[in-house]
Amino acid sequence: MTDPFALDDRDAAPPPAGPSPEALLAGLNPQQAEAVRATEGPVLVLSGAGTGKTRVLTARLAYLLAGGFAQPWQCLAVTFTNRAAREMRERVTAMIGDEAASVALGTFHALGARMLRRDGERIGLSRDFTILDADDQLRLVKQVAAGMDLDPKRWPPQAILAVIQRWKDRGVPPERVGADPGAEYAAGRAVALYRAYQAELARLAACDFGDLLLKCLELFQAAPDVLERYQRRFRYILVDEYQDTNVAQSLWLKALAMGHRNLCCVGDDDQSIYSWRGAEVGNILRFSHDFPGARIIRLETNYRSTGHILAAAAHLISRNADRLGKTLRPASGEAGEKVKVRAVWTGDDEARAVVEEAEALQRRGVPLAEIAILVRAGYQTRAFEERLMSTGVPYRVVGGPRFYERQEIRDAVAYLRLIRQPADDLAFERIVNLPRRGIGGATVDQVRAAARAAGAPMSRAAARMIEQNALPARARGALSRFLSDLEGWRALAAGADPRTLLSEVLEAAGYLEMWRQDKSPDAPGRVENLKELIAALDEFADLAEFLEYVSLVMENQTGDDADRLSVMTLHAAKGLEFDHIFLPGWEDGVFPNQRALDETGAKGLEEERRLAHVGLTRARKGVVITFAAARRIYGQWQNNMPSRFLDDLPEAHIERISESGIGGYAAPRAGAQRAEDAPFGGAGGDESGYKRGDRIFHDKFGYGEIRAVDGNKLDIAFDKAGLKKVMARFVAPA
Repeated sequence: MTDPFALDDRDAAPPPAGPSPEALLAGLNPQQAEAVRATEGPVLVLSGAGTGKTRVLTARLAYLLAGGFAQPWQCLAVTFTNRAAREMRERVTAMIGDEAASVALGTFHALGARMLRRDGERIGLSRDFTILDADDQLRLVKQVAAGMDLDPKRWPPQAILAVIQRWKDRGVPPERVGADPGAEYAAGRAVALYRAYQAELARLAACDFGDLLLKCLELFQAAPDVLERYQRRFRYILVDEYQDTNVAQSLWLKALAMGHRNLCCVGDDDQSIYSWRGAEVGNILRFSHDFPGARIIRLETNYRSTGHILAAAAHLISRNADRLGKTLRPASGEAGEKVKVRAVWTGDDEARAVVEEAEALQRRGVPLAEIAILVRAGYQTRAFEERLMSTGVPYRVVGGPRFYERQEIRDAVAYLRLIRQPADDLAFERIVNLPRRGIGGATVDQVRAAARAAGAPMSRAAARMIEQNALPARARGALSRFLSDLEGWRALAAGADPRTLLSEVLEAAGYLEMWRQDKSPDAPGRVENLKELIAALDEFADLAEFLEYVSLVMENQTGDDADRLSVMTLHAAKGLEFDHIFLPGWEDGVFPNQRALDETGAKGLEEERRLAHVGLTRARKGVVITFAAARRIYGQWQNNMPSRFLDDLPEAHIERISESGIGGYAAPRAGAQRAEDAPFGGAGGDESGYKRGDRIFHDKFGYGEIRAVDGNKLDIAFDKAGLKKVMARFVAPA
């Protein structure tokens, strides 16, 4: 392969043998062909969902090479993922042959690294610098923070690293942070931490991922001749997913494009949904300002969805003020089914209704792989996962582990395992220093060795070592406190229900607080997941029942080659498509997400609406939106207002379906949880409304008969699951 970064400048040679440029336009619609032919000057291709942006981008690159506009090494193509880069190179190679191998094509980080390996010595960076992964970055931040005597419990290293990375995403080195609000973090020492962290990277001859662009900007400023060489080299620059660029990436592109000004960015402002990881929608909105005379070409012919789906999505997104504007139209002209908006009484009813409809689609011949449930927040997946498992519908969680496989859930379950079974050494090792208690790896190794020598559990070996003063004083004290806490929690477990137990343990241990203080983007979601787990424990009579259930859940795996329904967050769904989509939880506070609204106000609301637009446009044939009149969130029942986004959907393109009695309809359907016995006013009344001998249905345990009633607690003999104690709100009349 020719290395475009190592070649000398040279005049354009004749075009390579291969297809004529015009032949590459075969099959493109007029707007797509226009985007390919617009070779000169800055061009923004606004490519809506399902409009064939990848085809346009690859055809444009092939067109430039086949037409002799540039040699391969004079083209720079930038993507966000290695997979996208691979796909583009393969497609262009299929179009014009091996000439495509010499194109400078890759991710922002990969291309930045190649520039620094070639020219980084101009700013004191060794050619063989190391690129640190996430674990190495965190370890280095911990060392720097420890050197400045910062309390890791008050100022978690993950949070410090997140602040530093935000600055790097904006192209801001330590000396230019100024009065940024983040500078107040860590008692006003955040900038000093940033400076010390960068000094340590320099000492180690290393860069983190943020440096791969930040150092390039430094290089361009310190060595104008290097920048001029790259500007002269890259006659044509193509960029995919421009709406997802951060400030540093935008500055890097602008610097390189100022030579020939032949910059073509493909993106969709209506799909900019990653501000929480640094993406700046303003980059695409300001394109014409940043590149005067820029040409904007809109791709509006959608090859994915039907007319009703596109009309609903278009009407919704039109409510956003900060957008360049376009209207998607179905290529087929087919109207298809209207978007269904279904109202249900509770979240449990929602999970049941969604899975039942998915099963109905499967019976009609729709593969499960063409069905997806898209939720706003990760904690919402639990109800659907449990319903899918209870009905035996194969599923997979896309973009992350299943609910009970997530790190924070495994940690919480490990606390419960060790409380119930003191001999559970695996659980002991997982949580003994989580959160950090000053019990290091060396101490754990000593305890493990002593336990094996004595043939005893680690917790018993640890107690014996404490009695014998066989550990350093600091570790001995920390371990003693941990064992004392365990004994207290075991005493609590003897009389408390599982939910109360876990709530008390996670608070007392500081585990929940650890994630509350963590400033990394996924930390709030972890807190939500833990709260969802605590609430889920209401369904279990005792700790043993819950732990048995979790062990069975973890064994319930399906082969990767099986036909499976997909469950994922809306963020994970971007770029994917399915025949049928379910969009649950469309209630204010859930979606739009309350935290997003509280933190970013009107700007956050517009991003939430873009997320709704992304969800709708994942579907080819059918969309079902659901919302619940009441939902149990972290164990507390809440009355819900339907999502304000439902008001943005045009009546002509939606079909409203409601459980009886919701929204002014008739009384509740037979067997449904009614307003008077569902928790629409909070926790519900003291009496269950059930009596001995009543037949009921439970989502997980199935049908059963009530044997005893104690307020809202029922003793139920289930037909298949045996005798269990269940809260009344989790069953319905059979």
